[in-house]
Amino acid sequence: MAGTTWFSWKQSQGVIDMLYSDKSLEKSLPLYSVLAKNPDLRELVQMFVDEMPHRIEKLTRELTAKDWQELLATAHQLKGSAGSYGFQEISPAAGTVEDLIRADSQESDVARAVHELVSICQRVTAETP
Repeated sequence: MAGTTWFSWKQSQGVIDMLYSDKSLEKSLPLYSVLAKNPDLRELVQMFVDEMPHRIEKLTRELTAKDWQELLATAHQLKGSAGSYGFQEISPAAGTVEDLIRADSQESDVARAVHELVSICQRVTAETP
């Protein structure tokens, strides 16, 4: 066909790889609990999700107030509870906040980690994929 440009397989695969490696795309996807499909646990997962706006507000308030001890406690609690409710992606992010505070890291590093944690927390859903 004259005037038509066809991508080679290699070019197409490159575009696909780029889309799947784009972390901004991943950050906009819902975060599902691995427990949400269990009918016995669905209500508990929903309660965790319903409480998340309060947890996010608490993290933000503690960061703004530079209340490092409360922020440490909140991150520690979230690290454990998120994993228990099947949101494994939250636990390492909360652990990073916790580690940075314990290491007396730069405020900007702690703030960046809290913002990353909040962006993950904002994606939680009790729905099933």
